[in-house]
Amino acid sequence: MTPNPSRVSVIIPVKDDAGVLDLCLQLLALQSTPPLEVIVVDDGSSDGSGAVATRHGARVIPSRGTGIATARATGFDAATGDLLATLDADCRPPTDWIEGITDGLRDPSIAAVTGGARFHDGPRPLRAVAAAVYLGSFFLWVTLALGHPPVFGSNYAMRASAWRAIRGDVHLDDKLLHDDMDVSFHLGPDQRIRYSRGLQMSISMRPLFDARSFVLRMRRGFHTVFLHWPSELPWSRWVRSTRLGRRIA
Repeated sequence: MTPNPSRVSVIIPVKDDAGVLDLCLQLLALQSTPPLEVIVVDDGSSDGSGAVATRHGARVIPSRGTGIATARATGFDAATGDLLATLDADCRPPTDWIEGITDGLRDPSIAAVTGGARFHDGPRPLRAVAAAVYLGSFFLWVTLALGHPPVFGSNYAMRASAWRAIRGDVHLDDKLLHDDMDVSFHLGPDQRIRYSRGLQMSISMRPLFDARSFVLRMRRGFHTVFLHWPSELPWSRWVRSTRLGRRIA
């Protein structure tokens, strides 16, 4: 069945992101294909992020303050759309982002679609190189670990039915978990994740300038991989993934 563009729910987890959230919501309002709803999950903000979201007409849902994995899952659970799209508060979606998501999920055999990104801040001469190294490394090493492309947390969407299928398996109470990698583990290789070159996002370079944040991201990645071993070792997933077939567009 071809997805109906009006059935796309957008989920944004936030914590003290009022300034960047304002621009993100402005850009979502300019989408060539409007979403059914925008859900902002407030994970215990103290800076008025919820008020910003309300001003833009977003649906605000409180989370229990236990981290981004729980916040994003709270939004997925509350969404009413057939497709669940997610990005971060400091993202700047292009006007055809939702249109690209619906195109990427037009094939009913695809459970999720994801894409790449570019940096919209930081030293201008370094943006392209930094994005290529940072995101290229993520997709390369995580694909090797998973046996298929992962979803990228700042730029992906999946069918609501796919979320319901994995909802009981994702590790929501582990604060060290890398939530998009965990979703990727449970979606694939038995459900197809499509990497679409045309689905792009503009993201912030700020995590690269915070050494502690960068190290934490690395720890989360390794922790998430090891958490799924030995039952989900790379070679066994590659065999299953090859049988299912993958797609890059």
